[in-house]
Amino acid sequence: MTVAPIDLEPDCTNCAALCCVVFAFDKSESFGLDKAAGEECPNLKADNACKIFEERVERGFPGCVSYTCFGAGQRVTQEVFGGGSWREEPALKAQMGAALSVLRRIHEQLVLLKAARELPLTSEHSTQIQSYEAMLCSNDTWTEETLSRFPIDKVAGDIRNWMKQLRGLVS
Repeated sequence: MTVAPIDLEPDCTNCAALCCVVFAFDKSESFGLDKAAGEECPNLKADNACKIFEERVERGFPGCVSYTCFGAGQRVTQEVFGGGSWREEPALKAQMGAALSVLRRIHEQLVLLKAARELPLTSEHSTQIQSYEAMLCSNDTWTEETLSRFPIDKVAGDIRNWMKQLRGLVS
């Protein structure tokens, strides 16, 4: 079974700035301040743009530059919540955050499997990758319910353990 490719590139213009709201930041070399999960970043403008976008590293936010949702943010915003936003409906913040937490991990696994495809794989390896991809892409359209039920911890653990056997293929 061939799985239709999923866009794993972030498209912030189609997202509700979820990474700027959902996740906690600890003041460190990566983030210039402490921010609780669910709290809006003080650098976030009303239009979901970043006030310091061009100066994030210089202003102490290199973690914002290195972070990627692997395209999960726009899918949560556009597909799961039909273009809705926590800005219009503040009660959606926790729901969108929960959906992002799972879908980002699903996309992360797809990125790992895509990288594994670049190795000199056996046909058995390729078949196993296809099986994992089919599992991760089993829903053409994710919903809050299907994401909340998806066993991401188990699937990610299975993939991580399976990928250990590919170590010998990496030069």
